[in-house]
Amino acid sequence: MGIMSGTPGLDRPDARGRTGLDRVGRDLTGNPNVRVRDVELIASAWHVLRRTTFDYRHADGHWSTEQRETYDRGNGATILLYDTERGTVLLGRQFRYPVYVNGHPDGMLVEAAAGLLDEDAPEVAIRREAEEELGVTVGELEHVFDVYMSPGSVTERLHFYAAPYTPAARTSDGGGLTEDGEDITVLELNFPDALKMIETGEIADAKTIMLLQWAALNGPFAR
Repeated sequence: MGIMSGTPGLDRPDARGRTGLDRVGRDLTGNPNVRVRDVELIASAWHVLRRTTFDYRHADGHWSTEQRETYDRGNGATILLYDTERGTVLLGRQFRYPVYVNGHPDGMLVEAAAGLLDEDAPEVAIRREAEEELGVTVGELEHVFDVYMSPGSVTERLHFYAAPYTPAARTSDGGGLTEDGEDITVLELNFPDALKMIETGEIADAKTIMLLQWAALNGPFAR
């Protein structure tokens, strides 16, 4: 068997069948103060790490040449499931290695259901994730907002949703997909207790905090 020539993700397909990953960003024209000069592909084992060189015109008119590394993992969606009649929200707890290696005591984060779009529409993706992770068949969705979660280095835009649930809507046990290495414990919490967990640090996930605070200020528990 011959050895395949070329670089995965550039001139031959990578593990996800992609090529031309160094072309992203080269044709941007929306900001006249930014001129992209070069895009280098650093890694594409699954998600994509790029180093981009660009010229930037500052407020005083002078130009400088800058470099930024961007991590492209695709866009995602998240959802807060709530039951106003019983005063509860449905969250999950799972192990997250990146937080474990960065100071979290055990890496077990309490989170709202979430996942990557994987080329689906956000509404389709979040219904899938709610069912896989929390075992809930979601009815009517409410779009809350769209947010860039870590704009200094990660390209991801996260679509936020909320939806009511009832005990009858819990059509499976959830827990995530075993083949993806997921092992999620479903948590049904009283809403005041969930808010308190933000203060105690028991909930330290940004998207979950944002959804819980939205629910308290403008969402279902504000009424």
